[in-house]
Amino acid sequence: MTKRKTTVLIADDDLQLLDMVTLNLELEDYGVLRASDGRQALERIERHHPDLVLLDVMMPRMSGFAVCHQVRAYSTVPIIIITARGQEQDKIRGLDLGADDYLIKPFSVGELLARVRAVLRRAQLTEDEHALHTTMTIGDLSIDFGQQLVLMAGRKVVLTPTEYRILAYLAQLAGRIVPQKRLLEHVWGVMYEGEDHMLQVNINRLRHKLEPDPAHPRYLLTEPGVGYLLATQEAQ
Repeated sequence: MTKRKTTVLIADDDLQLLDMVTLNLELEDYGVLRASDGRQALERIERHHPDLVLLDVMMPRMSGFAVCHQVRAYSTVPIIIITARGQEQDKIRGLDLGADDYLIKPFSVGELLARVRAVLRRAQLTEDEHALHTTMTIGDLSIDFGQQLVLMAGRKVVLTPTEYRILAYLAQLAGRIVPQKRLLEHVWGVMYEGEDHMLQVNINRLRHKLEPDPAHPRYLLTEPGVGYLLATQEAQ
């Protein structure tokens, strides 16, 4: 039986970039889907369910931001946004909308492939995470590690793979402060050293999904200048 290829959708209105990315992904044995505008990208995501989406911010018919926002309403497929150099606000906005990573134009083939591999790796459970078959309950928060199921007051909370990995790692070390550098390296890898904003944006998204009042968190706590911890009991 032939193993199914990992499929990547690349959406960009720059034909030359589409050709370059397609060629290099296919050389690495990825299956590739292409879209030249946002609406086409959304249609192909809905129809083909790719394993990863590379999504340019500025596209005709529908922006990458709009596509990301709509996809996150029903899917946790990993998304890498592609932004222009110097557009820091685009990068942060994309992460806020649920993107898992970013690429800044112009990028090298090496960086492209490294980011693709890193995001796909984060979407898979590690052996240690597979070994967890317990359930942890803290106040109204419940985490079933075996099923990767998170409940808040009995209701399912839909998390992206990156958000889940952050929460699962903090849960394994519940009650202990995890330094930002250690958490960043565990979830993203050593190539992301110093990119604390990636962690901050995802912690903020987690709080908005888990906390009754994200401005006054009860579960995901911050030790300023040090790191984060998952409280072992609901903070009042």
